[in-house]
Formats: sequence, C-alpha cells, structure tokens
Amino acid sequence: MNDASYPVTERNRVRRKPDRGRFDKATIYDILDSALVAHIAYTIDGQPYCTPTGFWREDDRLYWHGSSASRMIRSQAKGVPVCVTVTHMDAIVLARSGFHHSVNYRSVMAFGTARLVTDAAEKARALDGFVDRFFPGRSKEIRPADPQEIKATSFVVMDIEEASGKIRSTHVMDDEEDYALPVWTARIPVRQVLGEAEMCPRSIPGLPVPEGLKGYTAGRSLDEALLEAYHKVYPEG
Repeated sequence: MNDASYPVTERNRVRRKPDRGRFDKATIYDILDSALVAHIAYTIDGQPYCTPTGFWREDDRLYWHGSSASRMIRSQAKGVPVCVTVTHMDAIVLARSGFHHSVNYRSVMAFGTARLVTDAAEKARALDGFVDRFFPGRSKEIRPADPQEIKATSFVVMDIEEASGKIRSTHVMDDEEDYALPVWTARIPVRQVLGEAEMCPRSIPGLPVPEGLKGYTAGRSLDEALLEAYHKVYPEG
C-alpha cells in the first residue's frame, strides 16, 4: 500500500467516539513503532486466544516471533486471519463522576492474514531484524544464532490489510452541572521511563556503550527511545 491512509471499512471503522479515530499511516506507524509488545488475537477451533509478543514493522508488514513449539505459531503457520493491537497509556483522568473517569491513550488495531516465515533467507534476516529494530546494529556485535536457536525460533509475518488508530488526549470532561461539586479532579500523566543500566556482573571491564544503545538513557521515555531506534534502522519508515 502506497496511499497515505488506510481505507475505512466495516472491519476497521471506529464506532465508539469516531472523532478519536485515525486512519493516516503516519499516526498509525508512530504508535506501532514506539511499542515493544503487541497482542495477537486469533482463534483455534472456535476458541479465541490473545498472545502478547515482541513485534516490529517493515513498511506495511508486521513481524512477530515465538517458540517453534508454541500454540500460536503452530496455528498461524497455516495462514489465518488475525488482529494485532498495540496500546500506550498516557494519562489517568479523574473526573467528578464515575462515568467520566477515563484514561488517555494511543492505540492501533491492525488486520491481516498471518503466515509463517519459511524461506531461509527471510528467516535469517528476521533474526537480525528483531534485534536491530530495537537496538540498531546490535546483530553485528553479538554472537550469531546457532542452528539449534534458529530451529527453536519462528517468525510470523502479516501484511497490514486494514488498520485504525484511536487517540484520547483530553483533560477532565464533566457534565456542566458537576463542575460546582467539591471533588478533587485531575489528569495524571503516565509514562514508562527507563532506569539506569544494571551491568552484568561478569561483563568485561571497560566496554563502551554501543552506538545503537545510546538512546536508552535513564529518565527517558521508553516509547521515545523505541521510536528513535526505529528511525535509525528504517530512516524512510
């Protein structure tokens, strides 16, 4: 897909609070690329499952990984419809009524058909890509995967057929008559913040921080670091 937005369909239409819906790829990609974990929803023999796993995006394609023995991988290897979701929680909103309590968030739902990566060259690229997407250049700095590790790891790929984003970024929104109530109200920002790196006690002394990890500094927002890493690897993404 080369268009700037995903088409609005019955499957990806935002029905509740449609004004919060986003279909432009720039917004959807930013939400996806600043996340580390996605939830993959699928069914097996009529039973719904939803599995959290690490993932990354390349153009209009999503990749995720799992154990070759996992139920998720075995079921998706056949080519099945899936829904991939990502959510960032940005704030807690405390209002004057329970009905208007809320959270601010950025989320994406992406739809497509999952398939197992079986081509050896594509799988080898995915093994490096899974590392480098988050930690640019790291696949060249670490020990290559051995045959058993390659055999034990599987990758699933999905072309994004349809997708929608949804964003709430407002403050307290109460009924007009409730503003006179003596109730403490506020918006409390929420962030995932990186801490100080805790070095492995068996590290060789004096090793410098690799260039691809310099963005992961203490006090920085995780989603900012992830988005920056993504654009280092995929500058045109």
